[in-house]
Amino acid sequence: MTNSPERTSPSADFAIPADGTTLRPRRTRLPPALALLRPHQWVKNAFVAAPLFFTPGALSLGNILLIVAGVLSFCLIASAVYVLNDFVDRHADRMHPVKRSRPIASGAVSPAMAAVLLAGALTAGMALAFGLDLAFGVLAAVYFVINMAYSFGLKHISIVDVMCITLGFILRVMAGAALIGVEPSVWIIACTGLVALFLALAKRRDDLVRSLGGQHRKSLDGYTKPFLDTAIAVVLGALLVNYMMYTTDASVAGSVGSERLYLTVPFVIAGILRYLQIMLVEERSGAPTTIMLTDRFMIVSVGLWALSFAGLVYL
Repeated sequence: MTNSPERTSPSADFAIPADGTTLRPRRTRLPPALALLRPHQWVKNAFVAAPLFFTPGALSLGNILLIVAGVLSFCLIASAVYVLNDFVDRHADRMHPVKRSRPIASGAVSPAMAAVLLAGALTAGMALAFGLDLAFGVLAAVYFVINMAYSFGLKHISIVDVMCITLGFILRVMAGAALIGVEPSVWIIACTGLVALFLALAKRRDDLVRSLGGQHRKSLDGYTKPFLDTAIAVVLGALLVNYMMYTTDASVAGSVGSERLYLTVPFVIAGILRYLQIMLVEERSGAPTTIMLTDRFMIVSVGLWALSFAGLVYL
């Protein structure tokens, strides 16, 4: 008996045989307790550093250290959210062909140990957040409360579910701005929200492509591919308009010291087109974090955008 070749999907933690007939969990090298904290998702908390990156006048060693500590705080709080979500969904996950391999659902981590990890990560994250700055701590607490509400019910309501995800990213940016004492640009807030909303909608579309349906996530009953394709087109159009207005805004040019930010637009367009290609042609947009960390085209696009932006602003 020969084994069929497999293609590995970065959009979920499983391998998909070439004939598409079965799913089986992808092996992880992380210890179960660490896997439960989802360290690969910590990259999302880089949004806390966005206000410093986009505000060259605020750049200093002190603010860099503050932002590093702020990112660490959000990583701990986000991990607490992931543990809570897996704990709440543990019974349903055991009925899922893929999610049953998650640490709590599979029994690799007991509910008691999960509770200890949740309490430890949340306590450490909140203590660090409030120790850094009161406003930062309040925003971090709001982030956790919203995600707790998401885990206990909001994720089952279509549209509300993706809006909650979007708000989580906006709160990261607002928290980072509060930490270094700057006012985030309305353009940055808008672009952050639109990027997050696009990724959330793409994830829902991927769920429908995989025929997961309402039995996997109740909110999927409120979505169809035509609806999501239209919503994604609207969001991406708004994103490009917002970013181009940001790069050509006179007040922005004055604050960052460059009138040529528009030169970074092609890299944004390339990244968006590549993600659309992944979503519509390759149909594997289920795990945005994994795609951003593994897809070479996306890595190059984001890298060139960051380098060009930093070069125009800091050099």
